[in-house]
Amino acid sequence: MTRAAPAAIAAAREIVYAAMPPTPTHSYPLLNGRTGATVFVKHENHTPVGAFKVRGGLNFMTGYAAEGRSEGVITATRGNHGQSIAYAAARVGVAATIVVPEGNSQEKNAAMQSLGGTLVVHGHDFQAAAEHAAALAAAEGLFMLPSFDERLVAGVATYAMELFEAAPDLDAVYVPIGLGSGICGIISARDALGLKTDVIGVVSTGAPCYALSFAAGAPVSTNAADTMADGMACRTPVAAAVATINSGAARIVQVSDREIMAAMRAYFTDCHNVVEGAGAAPLAALLQERDLMRGKRVGLALSGGNIDMSLYLKALQDA
Repeated sequence: MTRAAPAAIAAAREIVYAAMPPTPTHSYPLLNGRTGATVFVKHENHTPVGAFKVRGGLNFMTGYAAEGRSEGVITATRGNHGQSIAYAAARVGVAATIVVPEGNSQEKNAAMQSLGGTLVVHGHDFQAAAEHAAALAAAEGLFMLPSFDERLVAGVATYAMELFEAAPDLDAVYVPIGLGSGICGIISARDALGLKTDVIGVVSTGAPCYALSFAAGAPVSTNAADTMADGMACRTPVAAAVATINSGAARIVQVSDREIMAAMRAYFTDCHNVVEGAGAAPLAALLQERDLMRGKRVGLALSGGNIDMSLYLKALQDA
């Protein structure tokens, strides 16, 4: 089980705010009317890399450098984690190698390289890329930086603290699940503040391993992760994340790619924000549960806005 302690979150806030200001939390009348709830959107698409992951990367790499370590790091990603590590590694003067699967977002790939990361393309999905990264770490003497770790969770928990401070009386908050750092950060912050807010995880119907793990009470892997929301395209869950989610989340909602794209359009029309698939998934889940949540105060973790133009255009046109 991985929950970030209050002291760890407080320390992470100092590190994060040395690099970026808090992101805004807004409520939009059009979105409230669409959902039937009073909705508070946490804009993690407004960070320096366009996603919440930068907070974890900053916390991890700052601690890594403070330990006197200077050897290069290597990690696997579909994009936002890789951008966060490239960004944070450059700030502390450490080389970062980023392994992505074949067919990965070209715009995310370009962003990782622009931030100083060395890009390696290998494997048909994230899990294959992660296995290759581990092999390269052993062969080249690099530190294998995981995509889920206590320091990453403490870092991303800082956005949850900001959300709960801006809207302390939420009935529920919806958060997407990739490998689990974001939802574990939300659970950690909620518990640190002693709140009763329901934390509701959101996964893709094409990548349901965390929903299956929630139902089974133990990690359950799948054979594939097929979704346009690359930030949620996970087929092998992290056991520590499963333990935290299963003990701290109220439920997990599965949403289809069609529902995600509808939520992306809603974010554009109601809020004029560009949102990637994983970032739109919480709104998709709220819309699916509109009747259940009517009249309640609800937080949405808009986790990122990094989406290729061609895919975004498809989402906007596919009404």
